[in-house]
Amino acid sequence: MATLVRLTGDFDLAEDCWQDAVEQALIKWPVNGVPDKAEAWLSVVARNRAIDALRRRRTELDKLYDLHAASRLQGGRPCVTDDDRLKLLFACCHPALPVAGRVALTLKTVTGLSTREVARAFLVSEATMGQRLLRTKTKIKNAGIALRVPPADQFADRVDGVLAVIYLLFTEGYSATEGPPTREALAREAIELALLMVDLLPAHNEARALLALMLLQDSRRRARISGSGELVPIDEQDRALWDRDQINAGLRALVAISPDQSPGPYRLQAAIAALHATAERAESTDWGRVVKAYDALLTIQYNPVIALNRLVALSFRDGPDQALELLPMLQEELVGYPLLPAVHADFLRRAGRIAAAIPVYRTAMDRARTGAERRFLARRLGELLNTA
Repeated sequence: MATLVRLTGDFDLAEDCWQDAVEQALIKWPVNGVPDKAEAWLSVVARNRAIDALRRRRTELDKLYDLHAASRLQGGRPCVTDDDRLKLLFACCHPALPVAGRVALTLKTVTGLSTREVARAFLVSEATMGQRLLRTKTKIKNAGIALRVPPADQFADRVDGVLAVIYLLFTEGYSATEGPPTREALAREAIELALLMVDLLPAHNEARALLALMLLQDSRRRARISGSGELVPIDEQDRALWDRDQINAGLRALVAISPDQSPGPYRLQAAIAALHATAERAESTDWGRVVKAYDALLTIQYNPVIALNRLVALSFRDGPDQALELLPMLQEELVGYPLLPAVHADFLRRAGRIAAAIPVYRTAMDRARTGAERRFLARRLGELLNTA
């Protein structure tokens, strides 16, 4: 997809051709077998579709452009590469586009997330996200924005958008909004893209901090889901299952960040992840430092979800009763956020307010996004019902 968009300059055409190629694969592969180089097969079919479509366009201006694009297609490489994805990330994050539109379009086009998944990442409806994507594509077309890598002196205008996309891609892979609880391929792709960003911009602190953050978070992946397919919260995880090589790599990336600049949002989040990663037991986590890091993060990047995460840390530092007193301040901002009732129910459970926690757990189960979350909440609810 990334190569098709870069070479044709047309998002819709690229999507159509890629879907045609996948359709052909679904028809032919069950009969003829899967090719040895499946990605190359898909890419060649999609590129040929694009060449045919470009040649069919009618106006003189279109014909001139089509000949140019077709020649690039015929002379290009047959496989999508990480470099092409990174180039398309920068192209989509053009400063003339609204920030939300840049991130949403790149997520949809580069990473293959569905409109529904992108909408959930932004906490908006699928219809709203569909309109946002359409407006962004239209602006690219009408404004004649070139889908190319910008010169080095223009990187600064686009880096924030690129990093945001990479992290949202990782988040969907680390904690999927629907279906399986995790999507390992997406998380690994995000880490690969972050490595490319560090290679491209070795002096950029936030690029390196994002890499550290994702490595530290991903190190816990094997411990997050139990053998029965149930979500395991961090305070109950078997830390022997954490990937120590990834933790060490994340810590090295964090230490390599220049101390000369004030910490940005990814560096602060990486610092929080490092505090979790270096605690031998859940009880030995330095929750005071975690809360302070969240305080600093909220001063530079307020977000109600971040504020809720801070409240969870506060509940471990000062107790769940203190968190329950502050929770109403966030509930209005987080109406519809699926994890809010789960956090609320946990505060009530830990505070010993069993009767109040039971109905909130039921609400949390109704809003759970994945089976793993639902099974975890069902176990918690069952434990409470047995003691009520």
